[in-house]
Amino acid sequence: MRSPLRGRADDRGQIVLVSAAVVAVALLAMTVAYAQLGYDGDRDAAADVEVASLGEIDRSLAGSVRTAATAVTARNDAADRWRDRRVVAAEISAAVESDVARLERAHASESRSLTVTFDDAAAARWAREECPGGRGRDFGPCRAIGGIVVQERAGTATPVAAAFHVRVVSPVESTHATLLVRV
Repeated sequence: MRSPLRGRADDRGQIVLVSAAVVAVALLAMTVAYAQLGYDGDRDAAADVEVASLGEIDRSLAGSVRTAATAVTARNDAADRWRDRRVVAAEISAAVESDVARLERAHASESRSLTVTFDDAAAARWAREECPGGRGRDFGPCRAIGGIVVQERAGTATPVAAAFHVRVVSPVESTHATLLVRV
């Protein structure tokens, strides 16, 4: 014979199990509905962000590289010899880095992330394929050093180009580009 209390305990366990399944289904439905809805403030803020101009970034980087290259070549001391080409590239890189940091901060204030790094692979490719030479030019080889391309000219290390990898991320865009600046 079955005890009347034993049957009630089994029924209670089934009721708890069914209740838990109903709650789980309800939570799943609420989660899906919440994921589909968006806060209008987020959408409005994203619409206010303008797309970054790669042309503007390119002009800014070109100005920085050319100013740094002019300063290094105007100095024209022993550090500019071809054997010291790494020193020339490092000086240009250091000068450009401060301008890059300023540019990245300016874009951060406009609700976008800008990352600019020297692109040594693109610089090496440019040095291999586009290095100035030809008739009437008595130039030596081009070398890519940390994204800066230098060429031997009359025994000195002359900066001729720089390559950058640019990454822009904002609520309305995600852009990757390689920019090459000729000096």
